[in-house]
Amino acid sequence: MHSPFVFRTKSGKISFQLDLKIVIFTLLFLCLTVLLFFLAISIGSSWIHPITVLSHLLGFGNGEHDYVINTLRLPRVILSLMVGAALGVSGLILQGIVRNPLASPDILGITGGASVGAIIFLVTLGGVVSISWLPIAAITGAGLVSLLIYVLSWKRGVTPIRLVLIGIGVAAGMSALTTMMIVLSEMTVATKAYIWMTGSIYGANWTDVYGLLPWLLILLPISYFFSRTMNVKELGDEIATGLGIKVQLCRTLLLFLSVALAGSAVAFAGGIGFVGLIAPHIAKKLIGHSFSGLIPLTAIIGGIIVLIADVVARTAFLPLDIPAGVFTAGIGAPFFIYLLFSKRNI
Repeated sequence: MHSPFVFRTKSGKISFQLDLKIVIFTLLFLCLTVLLFFLAISIGSSWIHPITVLSHLLGFGNGEHDYVINTLRLPRVILSLMVGAALGVSGLILQGIVRNPLASPDILGITGGASVGAIIFLVTLGGVVSISWLPIAAITGAGLVSLLIYVLSWKRGVTPIRLVLIGIGVAAGMSALTTMMIVLSEMTVATKAYIWMTGSIYGANWTDVYGLLPWLLILLPISYFFSRTMNVKELGDEIATGLGIKVQLCRTLLLFLSVALAGSAVAFAGGIGFVGLIAPHIAKKLIGHSFSGLIPLTAIIGGIIVLIADVVARTAFLPLDIPAGVFTAGIGAPFFIYLLFSKRNI
C-alpha cells in the first residue's frame, strides 16, 4: 500500500489529497482520449492523416479539409466525448445512490423517460418553441420517470434489487410509449425519433456542442461537492446519518444531478445505452471507490466508449451510418447479464 499525497494550508481551511494511482490512470486515459480524438477525425469515407488534422486545428492548414473537419467530424467527435462523459457520471452517481452495481440511467428507465420527454417536445412544440428548450423537456421527462420509479419501489423503504426490477419494467413501458408516438407522428419526426431510440451522434453540429456544454460545465463540478458524502454513504445510511449527513436530502440532490446529466445527454444524442453501466465499473476496477477520483476517470472512459462506438458506427458499414447505440448495446447487454448473474444472491 502507498500513502496518498496530502496538501493542507496552515489554517486548515483548504485541504486535499492526491492518490498517485488515481492520477496515473487519469492521465493515461486522458492521453488515450487525445490519441483517439485525432484518429476519430482522421477516419471516415476519406482518410486524413492525423498530422494534417493537427496542423489544421493549430491553424496551419491549407483549407483543403475545412468542411470535412470543421463541419462533419469535429463537432461529432466532441459531442461523442461530452455525451459519454455525461452518461458515465450519471451512472456513477446512480450506482452510489442505490448502492447497486446494476444501476444505470438506461436500465432504470431514466434514459427512456428523457427520450419520451424529448419526443413529446418535438411532436407538440417542434417548430413553435426554440430547440434550445429540448434539454429541459428531456430532463423533465427523466425526472418524472425517476419519481415514478422511486414511488413504485417504496415499501417500508427502497431496496436496490426492487428499484432495479421496477426500473426495468418502467423502461419497457417508456420504450412502448415512444414507439406509439413514433407510429402516430409525422414521417419527418418519426424518422428522427426512431434514430433517437437507438442513440446516434449522426448529424451533430456546433449548435449541439454549445447546447450540451453549459450543462456539463455546471453539473460535473457540482458533483464534486458530494464526493465526501458519497464516500461516507458507501458505509450505509445509518452510519452516514450518525456522522451528521442528511441522507434523504443528499439522495434527492444526487438523483437530480444524475437525471440532469442523463437527460441533457439524451436530448442531443438519444438513448445510447449501457454507457452509464460500463464506464463506472471500469473506473472502479482501476482505482477503487474514491468518488472524487472516479468522477473524472468515469467521464473520460464514458467519452471513449461513445467515441469508439460512433467511429465504428459511421465507418464499418459505409456508406451506411449505423446508430452508435447499436454497438454500445452489443457490449453492454452481455456485460449486464454477467453482472446480474454474479450478483444474483444480493
